[in-house]
Amino acid sequence: MARVAFVTGGTRGIGKAISARLKADGMKVAAGYSGNEEAAQATAKEIGIMVVKGNVGAFEDCVNAAKAVEAELGPIDVLVNNAGITRDGFFHKMSHEQWSEVIRVNMDSCFNMTRQVIEGMRARGWGRIINISSINGQKGQVGQVNYSAAKAGMIGFTKALAQESANKGVTVNCVAPGYIDTDMVAAVPEDAMKKIIATIPIGRLGKAEEIASAVSFLASEGSGFMTGSTLTMNGAQYISG
Repeated sequence: MARVAFVTGGTRGIGKAISARLKADGMKVAAGYSGNEEAAQATAKEIGIMVVKGNVGAFEDCVNAAKAVEAELGPIDVLVNNAGITRDGFFHKMSHEQWSEVIRVNMDSCFNMTRQVIEGMRARGWGRIINISSINGQKGQVGQVNYSAAKAGMIGFTKALAQESANKGVTVNCVAPGYIDTDMVAAVPEDAMKKIIATIPIGRLGKAEEIASAVSFLASEGSGFMTGSTLTMNGAQYISG
């Protein structure tokens, strides 16, 4: 029977590529989204997947999303915590809302969504939880104290939950992309983008499909001995120990 996957933030950018890849892998896929109705419906039609609207920073929305997916597709076997936002600014000028909104959507969402599926995965003896962190959660980034803190938190979340769940057939891993050619990165001014690319030894931005390939492996049957890991995918811009 086909596995069921839920990808948060799964209708655009990296999330859309992940949804498409897991669908191509033969899974039944649902993608979460928060606001862009047009993009969500276009993705649903293009890839042939279920889409679910909600705010991953709100616990009740996650309860409802998980119930909707289970009712339509079945229990969730693979959860990809991909949804994320930025609210950049220097910390000494950062508002509480800039801080808390990023923490809610990027970090609290890991609890909010994973909590909906973890008991079922443990009971069934199989599950895959994949968290999409960032290079900036590994090395930090000026103007992104909130984002870097949240993305670093995802890595700690991954390591701890992996240890709790390993003997139940549930793996928990993390992917930390560098700069990927998505709409979010495309908004960076051209001069700034040239400077960023100059720091990437491979000499280009990453592709969303490359991140999706890593997620595909982590979601597969063959990744069962890999848990608690963080895959660094940034073109050697930052190499973690």
